[in-house]
Amino acid sequence: MLFLEKIKWKHFFIIAVFLSATVSAQNNSLAKAFYKHDKYLSSDKMEGRFPGTKGNNDAAAYIKKYFQKYGLKKFNGNYYQPFKIFVKEGINKMQSDSVVAQNVVGYIEGSDSNLKNEYVVIGAHYDHWGWGGKNSGSKKKDTMAIHNGADDNASGVAALLCILRKVTKSKVKPKRSIIFVSFSGEEEGLLGSKYFVNHLAVPKNGVKVMLNMDMVGRLNAEKQIYMGGAGTFPDGVELMKQLGEKSGLNPVIHAGEVGGSDHVSFYKSSIAVIGFHTGGHPQYHTPEDDINLINFKGGALVTEYIYEALIAIANYQQSLYFINQD
Repeated sequence: MLFLEKIKWKHFFIIAVFLSATVSAQNNSLAKAFYKHDKYLSSDKMEGRFPGTKGNNDAAAYIKKYFQKYGLKKFNGNYYQPFKIFVKEGINKMQSDSVVAQNVVGYIEGSDSNLKNEYVVIGAHYDHWGWGGKNSGSKKKDTMAIHNGADDNASGVAALLCILRKVTKSKVKPKRSIIFVSFSGEEEGLLGSKYFVNHLAVPKNGVKVMLNMDMVGRLNAEKQIYMGGAGTFPDGVELMKQLGEKSGLNPVIHAGEVGGSDHVSFYKSSIAVIGFHTGGHPQYHTPEDDINLINFKGGALVTEYIYEALIAIANYQQSLYFINQD
């Protein structure tokens, strides 16, 4: 009997070690992918991804490449949703001018015959301040230098692309449809997300929740992931707490306190939202927001947490509706 018990415990130990190694390998793979995307998007050759520039267009093309690779469906036959913005003189070494920017959009159709007509949106803006300048949002307006925005918001796009891969590689497809979108023009006043909400390719009442990632690359030592708006849909706060229990993170969850990024455009249109971020830092909106400061292992933890939230909401058994938190 004792011999059999020893065998059982030995098998249990082997299985536990195997599962631990598998999870560790998955997390390492996710961290590498997060770093790869962030490094590319925040490289000097992107010149800060300012709307209307080659760098911004190259970033859009990079995102589009992965939307194609993972088989996202197009709206109106195109992954791009172009819109115009006006640029003030002195930003990014430019004269005042109207330029064309674009959101990058695609979707996965839900597996449930009824719920596929409901949509969960997940997004992150990819633009930043370019070379900065006197009328820009740079904290160093007198310094003309590339603002790479590794945290703001190459990190959010890195998480978006990692989540996209996980969703499309999963054998079990979500019940509701999921729209993936990367916005431009966020820094100039949430322009891309405002345009998206005002030009929805699906019925507005079908868009149930929007998840937004803006600055998720600097997870702190306390492993705190902050979020606002979790109370804008039924049992949202409880869901995010539950998902945090085995996430390796310490979620700081607010029912309201929606914030100031692209999800606000949805909230103001009475669509439920959650905005995710890992907190501010001295490099915010400066040329020093670079890849060497990114916590890519932390980014993997954050990505996994948001992925679990996305899937849980896409498969929500109860009805999803907007709860005003003002």
